[in-house]
Amino acid sequence: MPTFSYDFPYASRKLPIFAENVVASSQHLAATAGLRMLARGGNAVDAAVAAAIAITVVEPTNNGIGADAFCILWDGSRLVGLNASGHSPALMTPEQYPCHAAMPSVGWKSVSTPGAVSLWMALHGRYGKLPFADLCEPAIKYAHDGFRVSYMVSRQWDRAIDRLKGQESWVKAFLPNGRAPKAGELWKFPDQARTLTRIAESKGEDFYHGELAETMDRYARETGGMLRKEDLAHHQPDWVDPIGLTYRGTTLHEIPPSGQGIAACMALGILENFDLAGHDCDGPEVAHLKIEAMKLAFADIWRYVADPRHMEVTPAELLDKHYLKSRARLIDPRKAKEFGPGVPKHGSTIYLGTADASGMMVSLIQSNYTGFGSGVVVPGTGIALQNRATGFVTTPGHPNQVGPRKRPFHTIIPAFITKDGKPVATFGLMGGAMQPQGHMQVFSRIVDYGQNPQAAIDGPRWRVHELDKTIWAEEHMPAATAEGLEARGHKVTRTKAPSFDFGSSQIIWRFPDGGPYLGASESRRDGAAVGF
Repeated sequence: MPTFSYDFPYASRKLPIFAENVVASSQHLAATAGLRMLARGGNAVDAAVAAAIAITVVEPTNNGIGADAFCILWDGSRLVGLNASGHSPALMTPEQYPCHAAMPSVGWKSVSTPGAVSLWMALHGRYGKLPFADLCEPAIKYAHDGFRVSYMVSRQWDRAIDRLKGQESWVKAFLPNGRAPKAGELWKFPDQARTLTRIAESKGEDFYHGELAETMDRYARETGGMLRKEDLAHHQPDWVDPIGLTYRGTTLHEIPPSGQGIAACMALGILENFDLAGHDCDGPEVAHLKIEAMKLAFADIWRYVADPRHMEVTPAELLDKHYLKSRARLIDPRKAKEFGPGVPKHGSTIYLGTADASGMMVSLIQSNYTGFGSGVVVPGTGIALQNRATGFVTTPGHPNQVGPRKRPFHTIIPAFITKDGKPVATFGLMGGAMQPQGHMQVFSRIVDYGQNPQAAIDGPRWRVHELDKTIWAEEHMPAATAEGLEARGHKVTRTKAPSFDFGSSQIIWRFPDGGPYLGASESRRDGAAVGF
């Protein structure tokens, strides 16, 4: 691992913190909720769960009680993964989508079984120290007494109106005054407070087996939804072994498919065949190689990644370094190309991290997918249901074709960094298909160029747009780099800040000699790293 440079070459508005106990989140009130648990004697899991619950209230524009979630944690002795994404309802068959060229992104047909509550339950059940009700307390208070809506959340709220204005239940729940709340305006949501109280008192059981499950089932039946109480009762999160790829001696870990995290590892495995350090970190040569590597990885995951029970190839085959080297040979350093999937067989939101003085570290991500999700809000509960079924495809025979009791292709991906088998960092970045691209870019800045985590997440990012493969670039990308990419055949669009298109990242870094952690939080959003 390189020695960090503590230069801050970008227009960063934040500096990293150093503390023995750290919470880094995309929303400062959620980070504070987690820190309160640490101050009470809780551990990093208590802090992560409290922050995750609180953020369903204070950042409803990106997640909610009806979200999905994933986690990677260092439990003090080993790396553990938790997949709490939901399966599709038993009634969600291909025949339900006869006229759809693509999956819908609003309404009941985009809803799979919500899993976030099960993640809170499972993490607390295995690792928590404090009573579960204590972890819900800050969120319940924010929902009942209200909180002042931040500037960025207000913007996201307003931006969602065009997409969801036809969803009556969402309009009633989130636009009671006919508009989004303004920055600094007090927002209260008593329905959500009551639901979180039921979840707190039942340790989550009511959501999957009690009155809340009955309420969701009843509303789905009344309004044409496919979700049933049996789907909720059937749901279980899965403890999994994270996958990983070692890049120049440092390992990036991701949750295995059906998530897209494997794409970040694949892109790094392709990049390892090039000398990046010999070029300017922010120059066109490096940006071009990374973009092409990312395009190659995406071509494969969009073809192969699905519910693992339906995949035609294994993660190990996609991460095989001989295969990735063969993919790297397709890159022309002077010219942009279009790539199809390879043949890897022989003969692939909100983010928060926590760390405590004992050495436990948690990397957690939770999301409704597209903003508020499906636009389906169960009346009287404040439960905004995700639209994760949008991740399926309608293509007959595709491993990710929509069908019953399957996990869809997932975009949200927590990450973790280790070196020589020892924990180094919790790491994540929000933003749909931006996530693996951001993982790769930030990780490379640290490993290849020795940038400190704050500088690495503040550097200019680009995004391969998933629909037309054009390159979206932040406005602080050097003009010469954008011109160099265009000269190589890329179509580049510069995007003005602040933009939601390039994700928001948090990192908690552990120093090899122990001692305080470094906490870095994105300057593009309302994020905060706090500690003591």
